[in-house]
Amino acid sequence: MSLSLPKFVILTGSERAHGNTDQIAAYINALLDGMDCATDVIHLREHHILPCGSCGECNMRASACHIDDDMPLVISRLRQADGIVYAAPVHGYGMAHPMQIFIERAGVGYLRFERPLANKVAGAVVTGRRYSHEAVAAQLINNILLNRMILVGSGYPAIVHGGSPGAALHDKEGLESIRMLIARMAGMVNLMRSLSPEAIVRHLSPDTSNERHTGSSLPSHYQSVLLE
Repeated sequence: MSLSLPKFVILTGSERAHGNTDQIAAYINALLDGMDCATDVIHLREHHILPCGSCGECNMRASACHIDDDMPLVISRLRQADGIVYAAPVHGYGMAHPMQIFIERAGVGYLRFERPLANKVAGAVVTGRRYSHEAVAAQLINNILLNRMILVGSGYPAIVHGGSPGAALHDKEGLESIRMLIARMAGMVNLMRSLSPEAIVRHLSPDTSNERHTGSSLPSHYQSVLLE
């Protein structure tokens, strides 16, 4: 087993500083610190991340997205993690836009080429006042599965109810679900770190192929690039 501390990234997708999602991220950070894990908290709102443009090249490019912003930096920090906690609030009955933009840009723009997050341990936490928590949780969970990560849960979705800032910290049941989630994630990370890279490859397929199939209708210059 590696002598270094297990490393977690807490990726938050709220545009509101010091709100419930930030406070829950701090709670998760404290839990991980008590479990002898190193943490890196990434607040997406603090980074220059542009939405997808109109180029339409994502499924035809043989290299990462050409948009010049902070996406490569964020992806690099995720690659260094053993475990990743996605934390996002419900806004307008759906996922808050910083996390939505990140997921859209990261998926086909960066992560499909080498599948760098494959076999990393992941969990999802959702904050919100009252409605649509499950819908946002489902989107995060589907994205975790898409990236071939190892999804860990607490027995039911880690959902925290709270409207005004600070209210989420009074949801005792929600906090307990997060505590259980983080404990199980830390345990899974330590289990994975006890295995050799060869054992992981042997038991968990290292396949990094892209599921998206290109059709014969692609422009010829794109076909030649993909065949090189």
